[in-house]
Amino acid sequence: MQAISAATVEELRLKARKLRKDVITMIYEAGSGHPGGALSVLDILVVLYYKVMNIDPQIEKNPHRDRLVLSKGHACPALYAVLADKGFFPPAYLSSLRKIGSPLQGHPDMRKTPGIDMSTGSLGQGLSAANGMALAARLNQSLYRTYVILGDGESQEGQVWEAAMTSAHYRLDNLTAFLDYNGLQIDGWIRDVKSPEPLADKWRAFGWHVLEVDGHDYASLLEAIGRANSYKGAPTMIIAHTVKGKGISFMENQIDWHGRAPNKEEYEKALAELEH
Repeated sequence: MQAISAATVEELRLKARKLRKDVITMIYEAGSGHPGGALSVLDILVVLYYKVMNIDPQIEKNPHRDRLVLSKGHACPALYAVLADKGFFPPAYLSSLRKIGSPLQGHPDMRKTPGIDMSTGSLGQGLSAANGMALAARLNQSLYRTYVILGDGESQEGQVWEAAMTSAHYRLDNLTAFLDYNGLQIDGWIRDVKSPEPLADKWRAFGWHVLEVDGHDYASLLEAIGRANSYKGAPTMIIAHTVKGKGISFMENQIDWHGRAPNKEEYEKALAELEH
């Protein structure tokens, strides 16, 4: 993957800023949701959907498209904002988040929402589904890649590690995983709840190729994805060090924003910050 230009970095930064506004607006209008984790993972999604993945909203179910599984499904407002902006469904749908009858529920539903490759929500299951997609690509001799995004608190789930062994056993080098390592989960700092460290060493011990990056640095993310896509013989885990609530000062690194919608004053303050 070629070096990223300053112009491309600025393009992605402006795109992410616009999408952060969409995330905060839809959660505010819904009166519920998970802003912290949605904001921490958004830059990863921006890089994947605007610079990496082979997708086309006009041919949504193209069998050769790249796949993405958002295993930390509660962060779906970030994915919905991206999918709407890419043209998978009208942006007007965003205001229906979490409302009865809406295709945009609190966790992704592949049966209802265009552009969603896997229904998620029960933590720990996304990597297993991604393994199946990657294996199917191999069996069908297809060149598509599968990407999966896990939460750091989610890595406390046993099924994650069973799936990790499967990925390595089958040498799924067409699979790239991201760990959204923002350090916080619903009950507090993950190091206090149940520390998963040393995370990088654990993934390596399970047979994975491991990279660590700043999850908000577009150039670093693109470089890591390029290395992952060219690595042969093992799946790649990209541990992305992120900030919960990234982009809104009073939400950053604050556990209170794991699963709470802003009130009117907080919403207006957030939008004002995102203007700069």
